[in-house]
Amino acid sequence: MEEASLSSEQVPDSECNEIQKEEDGVMTELDYQNGLSEGRKEFVAPAVGMEFESYDDAYNYYNCYAKEAGFRVRVKNSWFKRNSREKYGAVLCCSSQGFKRIKDVNRLRKETRTGCPAMIRMRLVDSKRWRILEVTLEHNHLLGTKVKSIKKMGSGTKRKSESNSDAEVQTVKLYRALVIDAGGNGGSNSNAREVGNFTDHPNQLSLKKGDTQAIYNYLCRMQLANPNFFYLMDLNNEGRLRNVFWVDARSRAACCYFSDVIYFDNTYLSNKYEIPLVALVGINHHGQSVLLGCGLLAGETTESYIWLFKAWLTCMSGRRPQTVITDRCKALQSAIAEMFPRSLHRFGLSHIMKRVPEKLGGLRNYDAIRKAMIKAVYEALKVIEFETAWVFMVQRFGVGDHEWLRSLYEDRVRWAPVYLKDTFFAGMSAARPGDILNPFFDRYVHKQTPLKEFLDKYELALHKKHKEEVLADIESRSSSPLLKTRCSFELQLSKVYTREIFKKFQYEVEEMYSCFSTTQLHIDGPIVIFLVKERVLGEGNRREIRDYEVLYNRTAGEVRCICSCFNFYGYLCRHALCVLNFNGVEEVPPKYILSRWKKDYKRLYIPDVGSGSVDATDRVQWFNQLYRSALQVVEEGVISLDHYNVALQAFEESLNRVHDVDGRQALPAFEESLNRVHDVESRQE
Repeated sequence: MEEASLSSEQVPDSECNEIQKEEDGVMTELDYQNGLSEGRKEFVAPAVGMEFESYDDAYNYYNCYAKEAGFRVRVKNSWFKRNSREKYGAVLCCSSQGFKRIKDVNRLRKETRTGCPAMIRMRLVDSKRWRILEVTLEHNHLLGTKVKSIKKMGSGTKRKSESNSDAEVQTVKLYRALVIDAGGNGGSNSNAREVGNFTDHPNQLSLKKGDTQAIYNYLCRMQLANPNFFYLMDLNNEGRLRNVFWVDARSRAACCYFSDVIYFDNTYLSNKYEIPLVALVGINHHGQSVLLGCGLLAGETTESYIWLFKAWLTCMSGRRPQTVITDRCKALQSAIAEMFPRSLHRFGLSHIMKRVPEKLGGLRNYDAIRKAMIKAVYEALKVIEFETAWVFMVQRFGVGDHEWLRSLYEDRVRWAPVYLKDTFFAGMSAARPGDILNPFFDRYVHKQTPLKEFLDKYELALHKKHKEEVLADIESRSSSPLLKTRCSFELQLSKVYTREIFKKFQYEVEEMYSCFSTTQLHIDGPIVIFLVKERVLGEGNRREIRDYEVLYNRTAGEVRCICSCFNFYGYLCRHALCVLNFNGVEEVPPKYILSRWKKDYKRLYIPDVGSGSVDATDRVQWFNQLYRSALQVVEEGVISLDHYNVALQAFEESLNRVHDVDGRQALPAFEESLNRVHDVESRQE
């Protein structure tokens, strides 16, 4: 077994023709004693969601677990496909399960069957792995300690023989894959780390004593509390924990709405924090950061990043982002090229500018170089302007051989705003001085934060972020913003945008008055290029006049400014608004009012579940869609006490309806509940 993977995603049985068969499998013989030995290692017991590469891997794992726990394993049932005779399901149980029939009792042998309930039920799933679907850990008899394996071939059992050495290797791998000893993730020193996070070829997480158990306990607890919580654990060849990924239920719901642009935050991993944390972050309809998934990685390798992205896509139903923003990293770049070939990969500008003091601070004339670089990056509106300014900086200060500046220039099409005008960023472009992409867990994680402390802070951070979103929802819907001008654009979008997004757009409307001239430059059929002059604050707070070209197509209702504010931030700039106003347009065209910024976005937008119709056998798809629909009712229900009362009553009525009729009526019941909550808001208005 090359690697093991523990997953929380529960997949129910699908309909198929079955043949059920009683078997006796490989048995183990042990000497019974009272209680368990004191020095035994602590196992991660079987759990719902564990996955194995093959049936034999799963069987051998349970057999190894049984050896250490002190009981014998028997194959109770197996299921085979009718046509191919391929095994697709099995139940492994304690050998003391059930009771012998009276006629089968051997009076010379002591009766060992006690009706023990301990068992696991597993099944071959779509991924071609064997997944544990049901677990009972409790025994109703004393457990032994010394175990020696013997082969017992049942009448209906056929097993391929294998050499003792092969069996031993396989057993050791499976044993170590799920054992947690006193030293954490395999280290003999409880206070030290056996393998560093940041070796040239990292192959396991660097964990302290108890960290592996803490991770596993936390993920299991979260998954039990909410079945839509998803996690995946990656084990190396020796069975050591290498990578972990998880995403909570609310983040999974957010992925359906806000995964068009994602920021992959590996700040803590690349800066060698105590915890090698990475996070996938999006932007919600209030412009707030929202968590879309989390992970712990053994190192900054292409393989680790690919594993994490695959894990994320597994719970995303294959939905890919339009734009992916990351730090500059070759391994990350290769992983994104493989996993998101159709997405636009861009480097975070704020990360690059943040490193300027570190990379250039030791140069003579540093202040002048920094100013020249800022001018080239933020003020250039055309490619030729950027190229000219960069060459001037390099030649004037003699930094042509500076390695960091040279590599930056080679990557310029991925980070310099002048090259990214056709990339949609949803406000995460950081294309203006002062714009920053802050880590999602900023203020919750510092360089020495231990893993166990982070797991506690993780829930606090998510609770705080969710509370901020709920309050912003309430504020956006319960009150009207104060208008500052008589412009029709301002009035139009005050009724549509969430409060925070409207404030940003409102600022653009106000700044229309700093644009004092709008003239035609060129006409080409229906396309007209306008020149808008604006007074801006330049160096030393001096007023300067800057020219902006705006393309306008009246026939198609298109307007595009050279500043590309719409693609960078998701709303029209002052220059485009001036051109619309100049041409007698009184409302912003619908194509420039993005649904993702609307105050009722979640109400109006029902995420696509991946296909036009519901799969009649896919209960996971049913669960996800029902959860999203129910979450919409919850989010509407917190707007006011009236909303809450109606939502609660609607839930109770929906549950009664589902009890009375076939389960397929659950989704229409939720939709009716949501409509009733909407009616409350309409009556209030």
